[in-house]
This record gives sequence, structure tokens and C-alpha cells, in this order.
Amino acid sequence: MERSASQSTASSSSKRWLSTTAKETIAGYLFAAPMLIGLTVFILIPMVSLFFISLTKWNFIQGFRGVEMIGLDNFRHLFQDKSFFVSMLNNIKLLLAVPFTLLFSLVIAIVVDEKVYFKSFFKIIYFMPYISSVVAVAIVFQILFHPSQGPVNGFLMSLGVTNPPKWLADPTYALPSIMMITVWTSIGFNMVVYLAGLQSIPKDLYEAADIDGASSWRKFRSITVPMLSPTTFFLLITGIIYSFKTFDLIAVLTQGGPAKSTNVMVYEIYDQAFVNLKMGYAAAESVFLFAVILLITVVQFWGQKKWVNY
Repeated sequence: MERSASQSTASSSSKRWLSTTAKETIAGYLFAAPMLIGLTVFILIPMVSLFFISLTKWNFIQGFRGVEMIGLDNFRHLFQDKSFFVSMLNNIKLLLAVPFTLLFSLVIAIVVDEKVYFKSFFKIIYFMPYISSVVAVAIVFQILFHPSQGPVNGFLMSLGVTNPPKWLADPTYALPSIMMITVWTSIGFNMVVYLAGLQSIPKDLYEAADIDGASSWRKFRSITVPMLSPTTFFLLITGIIYSFKTFDLIAVLTQGGPAKSTNVMVYEIYDQAFVNLKMGYAAAESVFLFAVILLITVVQFWGQKKWVNY
């Protein structure tokens, strides 16, 4: 009898445990459900649809009845499209803004961390461009870079420059102008991340270097740079992805011109999809862009083993 009662108690306890575990599992799924639904609806389904649409010839104005399967024709046409490769070349040039942004952000972060008071004030000042509306920033720089009445050219002419650049209106200077604006708007975010990285470096390392008589440059090269390498790696990846996603500045300032000198890949995709109404071809360009970013990210993760210290 005692043995039977003991088995009954153990069985009842096991059922309660299973019931509690099941309730916790259900609760966990319920808490994760909004994120899973959002991920499925806004990311997974559009991605699958993108690959499908890239194999079609489709004008979305005709509705789904106008979908025509053409296989890989969009990709064949893509590799013969000079306009698309011009936009890809412009994107590669735009990548030059990333190392300049990292360099300026690191220098400013070191100065703010060690040389100035009211650090929070300077953090806000430098972070303001990053959180400002891109349209507002673009309009401000449109005024600053105005060829004849802009303050930038006014300052250059006051210094004796008789024929200053026309900036956004000149095919030679339009893309460098976009790069300067990109650097200016990105410095705040990178600086704040670098500040967090600087403050996480153990002070013992610098004290030991001081005892050994190391110079400031040697401490920067042998302690600061290696200890910040994970931060630099993170900012490098996000910076490269951000440069490939550049669209809003181009749309407001130049619309890809003059003479396609600022036509980047995302703007080219927008142009094909919503101006030329070639949704299938634009989807093929998007798939190609996805492959390029994926390849660059894989190469970066492979290369980071040689220079990132964890």
C-alpha cells in the first residue's frame, strides 16, 4: 500500500512538473510570437517573394495576372547593363567614406574621452547629425553647396579661388560631396561606440605602459588600437552595409545625376522598379546586391581572425 501511494505521489508530481513546463513553453512562444510574426511577414515572405519575382517579367500595375515567368533572362540582361555597373562602381567609390569616418570618429572619441570637460555635451553635439532627418540635412547641404550663392563657395572665393567647384551640379565633385555628407552624418554614431570601447579598456594596461616608459604613440598603437579592434570591426561592417543602402541623400539631392555620377545601386533599383515599372528586373538587381553584401560580409568575417583581438 505504501509503495502504491508513493508511486501515485511521484506520478502526480511528474504531471504537475510537465504541466508547469508546458505552461512556461506556451508562455514563451506567446511572448516571442509578435517578433516571429513580424519577422515572417516583413522579412522572410518578402525575401522569398523577391527571389520569385526576379525570375519574372512583371509590371505591378497589371496586378498578379500580369506575371510572366522568364527564368534567368533578368540576370542575363543585368550583366550586360552598363547603367547598373556604373551604379555599382559608384557604390564602391562610396565605400571610401567608411575608413575616413572610422578615422575621424576615433580621433574625436579619444579627444572627447581624455581632453575635454562636459563630455555628455559633446556627445550630444556630435550625435545630433546622426539622428536628424536626412531630408533636412540634405536641404542644408544643398544650400551650403550652391554653386553661386552657397556659403562654401563664398568662403573659397574670399580666399582667392576664382573658379570654385560646382559641387552637387558637377559630375566630378557630386559623389565626393555625397561622401563628405555621409562622413559628417555618421561620425556621431561611430564616436559614441568608440567612446564606449575606450572606456572598457582596463586602465591597468596604460599604468603598466607608463611604468615601462612607453610614449603616447606607443600606447595608442599597442594598447588602444588592438583593444578597440572588435569595435572597429563592428563599425566597419555596419558602415559598409550602410554605404550600400544609401538612397535618401541621393533621392533628395541629385536623383542619381548629374550624368549618373551619383547613381548608386539602391537608387538604380528604385528607378527600375517605380519609374520604369520593371519590377522583375529590379528584383534581379536586388538579388545581386544581396549577394554582393553577403560576399563582403563573409570575407570580412574570414579576415577578422587576423586582426581582431577578443
